[in-house]
Amino acid sequence: MARVAVDAMGGDRAPEEIVAGALEAAKSGIDVTLHGPSRLDTYGLELVVAETVIGMSEKPAEAVRAKPGSSLVSACRAVASGEADAVVSAGNTGAMLAAGLLEIRRLPGVQRPAIAVPIPTRGGPSLLIDGGANADSRPEHLLQFAVMGSVFCAEILGNPKPSVRLLSIGEEPEKGDQLTIEAHALLRESTAIDFQGNAEARDLLRGAADVVVTDGFTGNMALKLMEGTIKELLDLLREEITATTTGKLGGLLIRPAARRIRARLDPDTYGGAYLLGLRGLSVISHGNSGRRAIANAIQLAARGADHRIVDRLSESLPGRAPRGEAPVGAPDVH
Repeated sequence: MARVAVDAMGGDRAPEEIVAGALEAAKSGIDVTLHGPSRLDTYGLELVVAETVIGMSEKPAEAVRAKPGSSLVSACRAVASGEADAVVSAGNTGAMLAAGLLEIRRLPGVQRPAIAVPIPTRGGPSLLIDGGANADSRPEHLLQFAVMGSVFCAEILGNPKPSVRLLSIGEEPEKGDQLTIEAHALLRESTAIDFQGNAEARDLLRGAADVVVTDGFTGNMALKLMEGTIKELLDLLREEITATTTGKLGGLLIRPAARRIRARLDPDTYGGAYLLGLRGLSVISHGNSGRRAIANAIQLAARGADHRIVDRLSESLPGRAPRGEAPVGAPDVH
C-alpha cells in the first residue's frame, strides 16, 4: 500500500478541500497522512502536527529555511526519511521545489529536476516537460528531461516506446533559438529516446508526441495559455447556449457530448504534476485545487510509488550531477 504525505495547508482552498480530497483518496486504500495543525485531528486520518504555513506569495527558498516546521516542509521530510513514499501539495510551487532539493534531494545523475505535466489530447494523455521548474536550461538538460519523460510515459501512462518531440517555432531543425537548435542536435543523436523532431505549440492538444520537451519558462507559458484558452472557450460556449431559447434547446441535445469534452479537457483529471529527478516522489497540484483534483493527485502519487518510478529513473540516468549545481531560475537552496 502506497503511503502519501499530504500538505494539508497548501493551496488557496486549504484545509477544507485538501482534507476532503485526502479522505476520498483514502477510501481507495491509499495510506494518507496529513501534515498540518493539530485541529485537523478530528478527520480520522493520521496527522503529523505542523502548525506553520508557507504562503503562496512567500519567497520559496527563504520560507523553506525559515519555516522548517511548516506543513509543506514536514510533508517533504516524510518522504526523505522514508515515512512516506510520496508527497502531494497544492502550495507554493517554488517552495515545493526548494524543499524537494533540500529535504528529498536529487537522484544521482540528475542535473535539474523537472515538472512533468500530463496534458489532454485527442488520442490520450501526452506529457509536457519541463512545466516550470527551470526558467533557464541548457541543451543537455533538455535531453535529460526527454529521458525522464520517456520513463514516466512507459511506467505511468503505459506507453513502452513513447515518441519525443521538441517544442519550437517550426518543425525544421534549424528553427528556434540557440537553446532549441542545440537541444535538437543532442536529442537527434540520442539512442535513449525515440526522437521525432520539432513540434509547434498549435499541435500540443492534437497529440504532437507522447513527450514534448521544452525549458521551464516556455513550458509554463504554454501550459497556462492552454488552460486559459480551454476555460474561456468552454465558458463562452455555455454563455452562448443559455443566451437564447433556441440555444437552450440545442444545449439539451449536445449536453452529453459537451460534458464528455469538458471531462477530457479538465486538468483535475490528473490533479497534479510530478517533480521528476528527486530521490522520492513529489506531486505538485494547482493552487486552486479542489477535493477532486487533490484526490486524483494523491492517486497519481500512489501510482508512481507502485510503479517504482524513482527506481526506474535512477536506472535510466547513470552517473552523478555536477557538484553543487542547482536549477537556474529556481530557488537557490545550496
